[in-house]
Amino acid sequence: MCERNTAQVVIGAQFGDEGKGRMIDSYAARAGHESIVIRFNGGAQAGHTVMTPEGLRHVFSHVGSGAFVGAATFLSRFFVSHPMLFLKEIESLATKGVHPMVYVDPQSPVTTPYDIMINQLIERERGADRHGSCGIGFGETIERNLTPAYALTVSDLADGSALAAKLDAIRREYTPARLTRLGFADAFEWNTDLLLSDAILKHFIDDAGRFLQLTTVADVQTATRGRHLLFEGAQGLLLDQDCGFFPHVTRSNTGLRNVLALAAELDLTQLQVTYVTRPYTTRHGAGPLSHALARKPYSGIVDTTNIPNDWQGTLRFGWLDLDVLGEAIAGDLAAAEKIPVSIEARLAVTCVDQVNGDRMTYYSRGKRHQASITEFIAVLAGILNRKDILLGYGPDRASGLISPSELTLR
Repeated sequence: MCERNTAQVVIGAQFGDEGKGRMIDSYAARAGHESIVIRFNGGAQAGHTVMTPEGLRHVFSHVGSGAFVGAATFLSRFFVSHPMLFLKEIESLATKGVHPMVYVDPQSPVTTPYDIMINQLIERERGADRHGSCGIGFGETIERNLTPAYALTVSDLADGSALAAKLDAIRREYTPARLTRLGFADAFEWNTDLLLSDAILKHFIDDAGRFLQLTTVADVQTATRGRHLLFEGAQGLLLDQDCGFFPHVTRSNTGLRNVLALAAELDLTQLQVTYVTRPYTTRHGAGPLSHALARKPYSGIVDTTNIPNDWQGTLRFGWLDLDVLGEAIAGDLAAAEKIPVSIEARLAVTCVDQVNGDRMTYYSRGKRHQASITEFIAVLAGILNRKDILLGYGPDRASGLISPSELTLR
């Protein structure tokens, strides 16, 4: 257990898909059922795969990745709630015998069917110029909530009549105006039957009611009181809306920024932060990818989560660039230098077992290198100026995380 006023934080250091779910599951297993996973950014577009030592597998999106070991979940005000997809995830977990306790902040923004429709319509129209969206309305939800008249949060879901009126305004007023601003004014007229469907509106109201039944609405202090705190990030530092490769970013702060805001409200004095990467780089969706490859970098790579889809295409691979990795982590930590909280940072490299022949390929200072895992870790420690590094082998917590005391750094 962590000491009082201390929390553990897991942050992706790449474009997402680094193994954050595996890390949270491992930390939650050590902390016990009194822990709670705080989702501090993103939304239902997260896909955090956790496999238990017994072979039970789930890809977490809303629910925190500690649910298999009994950890509760808190969806913060920085997390976008998606009632429709939340219900699907709860149903999926129920078939696996998991019934998580989920708290949600009343200020959490809520995705509507119209956000999804706008998202998908404009991505289709962009064709080869797509931004790399997941197609579930996350960014559109953030955009809509910037306009108070059309903003929708969890606190607005309880009054069915008021919710219906707000949804009607969103579909009849906001949606055509938004499509026009994006340069796709005709899209509303071409899709009127879908956008103005009363059946879709009613179905969403029913989903919203069910969402409230299956969650507990509470602020962060109430939800987390007396619990071991685990902050679970979504996506990665290279997709941060302020630091990533615009416009191929997420509408979210993927690093410490939101964590620090919540830490201040919780009077936390220390954060134990684990940045996570694979020994290679992946990217799902459009956008730049350094040292991109036409195929998997190692034949041992197996990824059953990131299957090809209409919105993001096929998972892309590249060699790991240690300079990019180091700059991303250093930049994130720099944002916390003026905050009165102590930060203890470490790096975790997952999927090491997928590297063939104990030889890693990576880039450093603009040059390509090959090295043994031990040599690679030594270089990594020097570039990142930290020796607190973990290596993850295998898909589940039983596969182990090698601690710094078990490494020979040369």
